[in-house]
Amino acid sequence: MSGSKSRVCYANYMLLLLFSFSLRNELGMAYQEKFLGLGEKVKVNVMNRLGKGQSLSLHCQSKDNDLGQQSVADGGEYGWDFTTNIIGNTLFYCDMGWKSTDQFHFDSYTSTRDHVRCKTDCTWLVAGEGIYGKNDQTGFWEFIYHW
Repeated sequence: MSGSKSRVCYANYMLLLLFSFSLRNELGMAYQEKFLGLGEKVKVNVMNRLGKGQSLSLHCQSKDNDLGQQSVADGGEYGWDFTTNIIGNTLFYCDMGWKSTDQFHFDSYTSTRDHVRCKTDCTWLVAGEGIYGKNDQTGFWEFIYHW
């Protein structure tokens, strides 16, 4: 009888230990996100406003994540979500092209620029003259990249 009681106590102790580690980890991540501003969830959208029915060929990636080649129809958009890294140097970049432009490279998210400009919702508008980025602080579109 005492052998089965000790096994039950041991099993309960292990479950309690696993639960406390899991809770500590969840609380730690919540603390990092809320109080340290690290590990924030970010959404990036790239909108095709080239006009004249021009599709946009778009290939975005980071050091760790390749999002693959996308074709964005005129008037359409492509977006993705990610969590910034703790170091604060998250970078996503895109290569794109369309009928009159072979290839253009731009940084679609960089922590040093975007942690203030758009924080967690970064939207880009690709137009005939260049790329505009939405500034969430002012609510205005800023002309950032020129062809």
